[in-house]
Amino acid sequence: MRIEVKGRNLPVSEDLREQVAKRFRVIDRQVSDLAELEVEVFEERNPAIPDRQVAAATLHLKGVTLRARSATGDLQHSIKIVSEELAVQVKRHRDKRRKRRESRSAIRDEIPGGVSGPMPS
Repeated sequence: MRIEVKGRNLPVSEDLREQVAKRFRVIDRQVSDLAELEVEVFEERNPAIPDRQVAAATLHLKGVTLRARSATGDLQHSIKIVSEELAVQVKRHRDKRRKRRESRSAIRDEIPGGVSGPMPS
């Protein structure tokens, strides 16, 4: 999985990149090598907002795009929450695909003569 870390009005240090890679390792094991993860970190400009540190992640998979966003007072905590939310979404997506594949194979096994069924007379 390719990971891209972007900072909007916030410098992206090597330490931050390593933390993002560490947090998203669980997802990396579950998705294809062709998957692309974009993590954007920024700080809200409005001083009236208490949760100003925002992390947003977009995961591009084959045929589907998963997104998560979190805003807290601490950037590391925001990244942690986003990674957990995205991990849940990836698990749900994989389960859906697995069930769909299993139901298709079960239907093929039940139909005699293949997918088209018996020929009309």
